[in-house]
Amino acid sequence: MKQDANFDPKRAARKLLREGRSGALATLMPSAGDPYCSLVNVATDIAGAPLLLLSMLALHTKNLLADGRVSLMLDERKEGDPLQGARIMLSGICAKTSEPSAASAYLRRHPEAEQFASFRDFGFYRIEITRAHLVAGFGRIVDLAPADILTDVSDAQQLIDAEAGVIEHMNADHAEACLLYATKLLGASDGDWRCAGIDPDGIELQNGRTALRLPFPQRITAPGPLRAVLKQLAEQARSR
Repeated sequence: MKQDANFDPKRAARKLLREGRSGALATLMPSAGDPYCSLVNVATDIAGAPLLLLSMLALHTKNLLADGRVSLMLDERKEGDPLQGARIMLSGICAKTSEPSAASAYLRRHPEAEQFASFRDFGFYRIEITRAHLVAGFGRIVDLAPADILTDVSDAQQLIDAEAGVIEHMNADHAEACLLYATKLLGASDGDWRCAGIDPDGIELQNGRTALRLPFPQRITAPGPLRAVLKQLAEQARSR
């Protein structure tokens, strides 16, 4: 089968992963090993690992605490036939995390969860991806490794430390820039576009439950270069 030279499966997978806000979580029933599937809200940490907020009362949580092996399917929620749209299946190990950054990353993307995130029976969970299967259309079916879709942050500690402050600053003082990124550079409709995440490879914008990924023209690992590239993108958007 002839391959599409313009198709980049890694880029397509990263886009689905970063823009996903809900998906189908498959866990294993401990009694018989039968698969159990449920709908969950999803976020990502700075490296791209999926984050979940789960209740101990939920069957899927009881399942994964007995056996951490899970699958998570995300799709682009395209209008029309959903089978015509792209989707990605992620396999991995899901475990509870106490990292404060996981909570902040999740709640930036799902602010409505603030009201119950502190309840005793709720906790944040992270999926360590072991493999991925991308279906992005006819002839666009690819198996991917974790390194193909996750972002390397081993050299980006300065950016990791600054991320929360930069996001707050962008939303408080540069909301116009976020709107320009979404509408002029990504072709989105007008709306309350805000910054939901920043990592070495791009910025995540969100309006309600709709998220869009804007890749950076080059890899960024520190606040200084980040300011420069955000300014560059804003000027590019204004010129359009």
